[in-house]
Amino acid sequence: MRPFFALLALLWMGALWWLSDRPAPGAGLPHPWDKLAHFLAYALLGALWRRGLSRFALAFLLSALYGVVDEWHQSFVPGREAFGLDLVADFLGAYLGARGAGRWEAQEASRP
Repeated sequence: MRPFFALLALLWMGALWWLSDRPAPGAGLPHPWDKLAHFLAYALLGALWRRGLSRFALAFLLSALYGVVDEWHQSFVPGREAFGLDLVADFLGAYLGARGAGRWEAQEASRP
């Protein structure tokens, strides 16, 4: 199952890249909903990487670094900007997603 979750993580990264590559002429989510969207997107990414890699530190690091790369990429897209608070939301989401998926994994492992 691990390769399946790793593949889903890569596909989700591609979807995030595609979404952040779309010009946003004022059509973005209003504050604070945009931060919630970042948080949830990266929580999912962190959880997928954790399930795919089974290592919290690596799952969090990959997700958080991808947040940095994607914010940088977004800074070059017309009508889009990169914000430090978006990165904070990305990091928190990646952390809690990777941490939470680890708890789920531990519960599954303890079943008879």
